[in-house]
Amino acid sequence: MNLLFISVFFLFSLLILRLGIVQIVQGNHYEAEVARTENVKSHNGTPPRGKIYDRYRNVIVDNVPLNAITYTRTQTTKPKDMLKVAEKLAELIEMKPDKITDRDRQDFWLLTHPDQAEKLVSKEEIKKLEEDEDLAEDERNKKIYEMQLERITKKDIESFTKQQEEVLAIFREFNTGYALSPQIIKNKDVSMEEMARVSERLSEMPGVNVTTDWERKYVNDNTLRTILGRVSTSQQGLPSELVKEYKAQGYALNDRVGTSYFESEYENILKGQKEEIEYITKNGSVLDTQLVSEGHSGKDVVLTIDLQLQKEIEKIVEEELSKQASKYWESPFLDRAFVVMMDPHTGEILSMVGKKYGKDENGKTELQDYALGTYTSEYGVGSAVKGATVLTGYMTGALNVGDVLYDEPIKIKGTDTKKSWFSGTRYLSDIQALEISSNVYMFKTAIKIAGGVYVKDQPIDMDPKAFDTMRNYYSQFGLGVKTGIDLPGEVEGLKGTEREPGKLMDFAIGQYDLYTPMQLVQYASTIANGGFRMEPHLMKEVREPSQERDKVGPLIYENEAQVLNRIDATERQIQQVQRGFYQVAHGANGTANNFRTAPYDAAAKSGTAEAFYYSPEEKRQYDTYNTTLIGYAPYDNPEVAFSVVLPYSHQDKDPYVNKTIAKRAMDKYFELKKQYEKQGYYNSSTEEKVRNADELENTEAPETTEE
Repeated sequence: MNLLFISVFFLFSLLILRLGIVQIVQGNHYEAEVARTENVKSHNGTPPRGKIYDRYRNVIVDNVPLNAITYTRTQTTKPKDMLKVAEKLAELIEMKPDKITDRDRQDFWLLTHPDQAEKLVSKEEIKKLEEDEDLAEDERNKKIYEMQLERITKKDIESFTKQQEEVLAIFREFNTGYALSPQIIKNKDVSMEEMARVSERLSEMPGVNVTTDWERKYVNDNTLRTILGRVSTSQQGLPSELVKEYKAQGYALNDRVGTSYFESEYENILKGQKEEIEYITKNGSVLDTQLVSEGHSGKDVVLTIDLQLQKEIEKIVEEELSKQASKYWESPFLDRAFVVMMDPHTGEILSMVGKKYGKDENGKTELQDYALGTYTSEYGVGSAVKGATVLTGYMTGALNVGDVLYDEPIKIKGTDTKKSWFSGTRYLSDIQALEISSNVYMFKTAIKIAGGVYVKDQPIDMDPKAFDTMRNYYSQFGLGVKTGIDLPGEVEGLKGTEREPGKLMDFAIGQYDLYTPMQLVQYASTIANGGFRMEPHLMKEVREPSQERDKVGPLIYENEAQVLNRIDATERQIQQVQRGFYQVAHGANGTANNFRTAPYDAAAKSGTAEAFYYSPEEKRQYDTYNTTLIGYAPYDNPEVAFSVVLPYSHQDKDPYVNKTIAKRAMDKYFELKKQYEKQGYYNSSTEEKVRNADELENTEAPETTEE
């Protein structure tokens, strides 16, 4: 008994000592632990993206508000608790099970059939895994889980009722978001009745909330649709190939981002800013929330595009393309056309039209938007490049302004005869050569650049580096290099690899390397403005989002004109080529003299290139022609440059659709200009003058001489 009392006394003494240490020595520490909380920051909400306007503040891309139901789980929310909430929510809303995968069904079956799931793996199998000392507990549980998945039968996962599938569809969305980050469960076709039912029972469904979401709306149907790009949905979230890049910038996996072209290029401007919430948690449970910063919609972007002009040019292209394509005996392969119009002094793209025949979702052939092709597809452009050839001759010293050369068939030993498209022989000046589009003048210019001497039926010793020389000078105009357009995916064109003398002569008349319609309009602008290669761009301004529906917000940033380079030609040399382009549009023998009757003075250069069309159905190649036309107006004070490209336009007789489209497009530009001037073009929504007609000068016809 004494030993027992001594033992009890000793144990009580230890207990009292321990309590003293806990309360006195470590009391402050444990009190702090009890009171300790964690502050977790989260970015919530779905702020709308910025709007996109045309240059005259007409909305091109907008946002449509949507009713939405969201779910936010905490760090301690268990799957069983989420399942209960999903079951209650399924009674209140309709949820389509169209996104459910077999893997979703398997996981859901394991969760809703725990007893049967446990029997899928025997005790012997579990024991064997436990005896494996190389397996950590997490690895062991993972293997058991994988074995269970493999043993779920197809009958099991097809046994769900319609109501259970709705619960599964909701539960699936619950699991796609981060903890403490709201996840959109449904935002399409959410009725007011559903919103009301859910709102009434929010207290029964922890984490569920009702809010407003948005959907991107492209106002003008298919206009510019291929270059405006797309925005991901909350279900799609970040593009898989860019997850790391976006997460490094603070994006969440389910954030919506621009996935292509303009929406992607200007993501940092157009994206909205989520509100930042600080959650005060204890053991994973939320005790309180505090607003750190408010969210706001993205910045608005004003494009350089004139939407009315864009639509009118699209209409012209559609009419002329469909009219000529129906004449299959003349144009069996004509399936696309391009028109680009640009301000030669600023690089602002006024319209970029591309149309191409394709199949709709029902397999029916239709004309579709292919504005994307203006800078991502390349073609042989023919004689349109001859202005660059003449200027290259000047810049290399191979030609002098006003040089006269003899146009005659060129016969080099061992090669076929090369000649101009017209018959006969004659002496031509540089201006006349451009006016009637002499091939031989360009051939002889290329031979001179290469240091060769032409003698009939004799070989020519030409410097193979002449290809590099000519391409280097061509690049000063934007031919064969990227233009710098502010859209992703631009191509440089295509360069031929052979270096025979005949190929250099082909190059000089646009029959060798391939160029894009965007490169052609940059080249035309460079000649129009006196030799400055301007960087083309679509983004004109960035503005704060407006609080009023019909107004734009304050200006934040205005895109300034960028000069990429100035060609190495003198003012006199450039003016000589400009005179040649004027004669093309006005001379008696000009190859684009359909502009002679226009009320504005145009300068132009046409082109026809031998091309090939490959038929994938027949697996064979056909000979055909591409036709092009570049130019600008007014001649003595250029305000618009253009390029027209019709690939595979005809096989035999040229229908001159390129010239018809170019003339109609330029007529429409100046017709709209008169309307704008008459209106004074004030934008009533911004109370500012968008286009000042008083500053536009009337120009007179230029004085020209033939040399």
